[in-house]
Amino acid sequence: AQGVDVIGVAPVVASGWETVIQEAKDAGIPVILVDREADVSEDLYATFIGSDFVWEGERACDIMATFLEESGNVVELQGTVGASAATDRMTGFTDCVAEKYPEMSIIATQSGDFTRAKGKEVMEAFLKTYGEEIDALYAHNDDMAIGAIQAIEEYGLKPGEDITIVSVDAVRGAFEAMIEGKLNCTVECNPLLGPQFFELALQVVNGEEVPKWVPSEEGVFYPDQAAALLPER
Repeated sequence: AQGVDVIGVAPVVASGWETVIQEAKDAGIPVILVDREADVSEDLYATFIGSDFVWEGERACDIMATFLEESGNVVELQGTVGASAATDRMTGFTDCVAEKYPEMSIIATQSGDFTRAKGKEVMEAFLKTYGEEIDALYAHNDDMAIGAIQAIEEYGLKPGEDITIVSVDAVRGAFEAMIEGKLNCTVECNPLLGPQFFELALQVVNGEEVPKWVPSEEGVFYPDQAAALLPER
């Protein structure tokens, strides 16, 4: 309606975007998907800039296997149901466990909705049901992991020691938790996409060819790096 030159969309959930993105295309306005993908035909949007969420899940799986020496019971805190990040992080982790680590078992999985409060609530339920059978927690984001850490402590166990915890995002709170010895690893999901998005938008508006997917640069961080890197987060 405002006749803008380009639209950036960060879809919270993947579905339900076909009609409105088609309207943008009909109006001659290119759409760039930022951080999350949408379940639409590739010809409807110009490019997607963001993470490889499946890779994040696979990476978390391999790291977890190293900590557990490839054997143990894992509980999983999923992100928001229907979000591409949650779906893909679960797929990457689950497929990796099934294909490579037969002695590792995902004994429970439930959505914590990417929030600290819900992560704590679901972890409390996991602990009530499984207690000390739980060897490790895989959380789809750091906020849920931090909520779960509170639940584990209130249960009387030591997070990071009695229960190994691997999460995704690499936000500041995760580095603080690693410094305290309560989180074992965080797999980065780089949120600093603004500069890359700006450059992509210029290229798209100027009619330059761009890849259909522009991966964001990401790393993996452990407690021994946390103190040095905390000021940068």
